[in-house]
Amino acid sequence: MKYKGSCHCGAVQFEIEAPETLECQDCNCSICSKSGYLHLIIPQSKFNLIQGENSLTTYTFDTGQAKHKFCKICGIKSFYIPRSNPDGYDVNIHCLEPKPKELIIEEFDGKNWELHAHKLAHLSKENKG
Repeated sequence: MKYKGSCHCGAVQFEIEAPETLECQDCNCSICSKSGYLHLIIPQSKFNLIQGENSLTTYTFDTGQAKHKFCKICGIKSFYIPRSNPDGYDVNIHCLEPKPKELIIEEFDGKNWELHAHKLAHLSKENKG
């Protein structure tokens, strides 16, 4: 199904293709826990930025591999390119409309990222087998 997503002010808008029932990750790392981000990692082909490229700014830290994209106007991070899945997008479930029919939330130990990142690699693949 198609979901629309946006930042708070609407300057950044995108759409994704994903199932009605979404499996997502709740990460306990410093940036995710402080921002309340709920992760849905998808292949690049399932993401389409509709508007707002010029309204985005990028934040990186530590290794600089993850590209955290924030709206310059309202400050919301509605999606980013994750270090674990540089071939995909990580979308914040809280920024999607309509709300998913069902949400399956898995805990992810991002505080110990190096030990657990391999568990996410399959999520950005076209055939998530």
